[in-house]
Amino acid sequence: MPRSTPPPDWVLARRRQIGANLRAARLYANLTQQAVSERTGIDRSVIVSIEHGHSAPLIDTLILVADAIGVPLEDLMAPASGAGRGGLRG
Repeated sequence: MPRSTPPPDWVLARRRQIGANLRAARLYANLTQQAVSERTGIDRSVIVSIEHGHSAPLIDTLILVADAIGVPLEDLMAPASGAGRGGLRG
C-alpha cells in the first residue's frame, strides 16, 4: 500500500546514499546490474531502482544483494561521511 505522505527528506537522502553505496560496491566488484540480478533472482529493474534511490528495499533484498556482491551489509548501509541525523550517529 502506498504511503499517504512522503518520507522526510533525511530518509530520502539515506535511501539515495544506500543506492550509491550499492552501485559503488557493485562496480568495485566489477559486476553489472544484470549479474547481480542473476545472482540474487531479483529483477534488474529493482536493482536499478535501488541504486537510483527510487525504492525502499526490504532488508532481505539488501542482504541478498550484499551477499551477491561480496560485501558486508553494513557497507551498503553506511552513511556518507559527515552525514547522519542529529545525534543518532556518532
